[in-house]
Amino acid sequence: MQPKTPQKRRGRPIALSILVLASAGCSTPVGVQPVDIQTAYALQNLSALSAEQASEPSKTVLRRLGLLDRFETEPVRVLAELHRGLNPVDDDERLFALAELAFLHADRARDRRYFLAAAVYAWALLFPDADPPRLSPSDPRYRLAYDLYNQAVAKGLGQARGGDREEVVLRPGLYPLPFGTLRLGADPAGPAWGGYRLDHFMPTTTLRVRGFRNRYNRHGIGAPLTAAIDTQRSLEKTVGAERLAAGTQVPVTVLLRLDQARAHLADGRIEGRIEIYAADQATTVEVAGRSLPLESDPTAALAYQLEHSPLYDLELTGFLRGGLFKSWLPKDRAQDGLFTLHPYKPGRIPVVLVHGTGSSPARWAELVNELEGDPHIRERFQIWVFFYDSGNPIGFSASRLRSALNAAVEEFDPAGRDADLRRMVVVGHSQGGLLTKLTAIDSGDRFWRRISDQPFDAVPMDPEARAMLKGYAFYTPLPSVARVVFVATPHHGALLAAGRIGSIAASLVTLPVDLFSRAAQAVTLSGEEKLMKAILSPPTAVDNMNPDNPALQILQTIPVDPRIKAHSIIAVRGEGAEAAGDDGVVSYRSAHIDEAVSEKVVRWDHSCQGQPEVIEEIRRILYQHAAEYAGQRP
Repeated sequence: MQPKTPQKRRGRPIALSILVLASAGCSTPVGVQPVDIQTAYALQNLSALSAEQASEPSKTVLRRLGLLDRFETEPVRVLAELHRGLNPVDDDERLFALAELAFLHADRARDRRYFLAAAVYAWALLFPDADPPRLSPSDPRYRLAYDLYNQAVAKGLGQARGGDREEVVLRPGLYPLPFGTLRLGADPAGPAWGGYRLDHFMPTTTLRVRGFRNRYNRHGIGAPLTAAIDTQRSLEKTVGAERLAAGTQVPVTVLLRLDQARAHLADGRIEGRIEIYAADQATTVEVAGRSLPLESDPTAALAYQLEHSPLYDLELTGFLRGGLFKSWLPKDRAQDGLFTLHPYKPGRIPVVLVHGTGSSPARWAELVNELEGDPHIRERFQIWVFFYDSGNPIGFSASRLRSALNAAVEEFDPAGRDADLRRMVVVGHSQGGLLTKLTAIDSGDRFWRRISDQPFDAVPMDPEARAMLKGYAFYTPLPSVARVVFVATPHHGALLAAGRIGSIAASLVTLPVDLFSRAAQAVTLSGEEKLMKAILSPPTAVDNMNPDNPALQILQTIPVDPRIKAHSIIAVRGEGAEAAGDDGVVSYRSAHIDEAVSEKVVRWDHSCQGQPEVIEEIRRILYQHAAEYAGQRP
């Protein structure tokens, strides 16, 4: 019988070969898998703020301590263990993990104590008492710690308002923490802006903005909020307070400034102060000897304001029913229709926006958002808006605009020290462009001679009626206006104002019965028939924009005063020849004026004031305007 040992030996190479082939077909315990750059970036930047899970740095701390799985089932105990294990100093990795994991648990459990704890941990990490921060600005945890602090402040002080919205309540007091208490103080006078208290603070980070092309926000420290002005609880009156719209929303930043938070994590007695900064009053704050930018979200505040605004509803009714605007306006607001978007600031040039027919200041929202999102323009200019009933006679509305601008200059600067207040740029769209032109011409007595055969001073009337008629029929360049911009303006008439359509539109407009009542009484006594007819049967704005209207024909012969620079932005639809084109309402020939120092043609329809090309041209004009006065600032 042959021995079997050699056969076993001959089988071993075959078995080994099979094992080698099998192992080659399996993955090793450690290896790599190629992914695209988007996946790689997403994996490296997951966090409690972006994906409702902890970031890799926080998971690393949990894995090292064997707590990763336990955190999912026992988050409160794990957070308590992490807190107890903090070293008295340094320990940044654990401190960051506590900030993020406390936020993550707070979000899952809807427990505001842990949001406030996250804010405390993040502050202690970023501002370690007297020491400079050890995290490098290039460390992803550095920016994430700021964002965790900002969002934790808003969430920790939030209260349900109804639906899915929260209101941030900025109230001093003692707040519970998972490891102790947080005692917050505040200015007893409360936050103020433009002479009014601020209230109803809403977080903006969790608002999705619609209707704007761009959302401008400034990154930094603090929770970005929007606040309402409380016009019923005004503080000491400031100049121009009544020119702030009642529904104004103010972008603000709230900061919880904590005292030696790192040192007091051990005993759990944290103290600090609530600080509130309006975005147009402060852009930086000093913390631990460093000047830091404040986080703010002005676009969201503007969008929130417009979502609740009645302006859109007033546009058509304000055109059809003269006098509606004034009846809607609260009695404690400026009655002349001129409003400022911010409290008056000396040294900033006013940009006055005048809307067109059947419109309102809300239609300038896109332009306002872009201009206020530009730091150079924001620093050099201040935006005002003029609101009027757009069905009223153009001369009447222009007289109100002129009076309002004169009144504002006198209110803000009676001593005449602010030169920039007298370098205004007035921008008018459509009919608003005609109002704008009437701030920048010298008409002499041409309009008066159209409605009366007697010299103005020879017509007997009381002082009030005389002042009213003078404002309606005589125009001189306003000394405060330095530049005008016409956007789709019917200098020679509007296409739709002529013929049957214009007649129908004009017939639908109801002028206020008291429009010229005082003047009507005076001229009736004078017996001047031509004047009586003009005053007792005033034209509507549609009549005024008819190419055959005598007043418009006079206006188109009067150029803008040479001391005031004029610019034209003209809309033309389609790709045809500019000179033969129109925007559906105004032709190129009607919008063109020879005295314009620049003319920009944009391929849009009549409602072009919010389009990119128009906004960029206005931006260019404002840059040019600022440059011309660059060496003349007070």
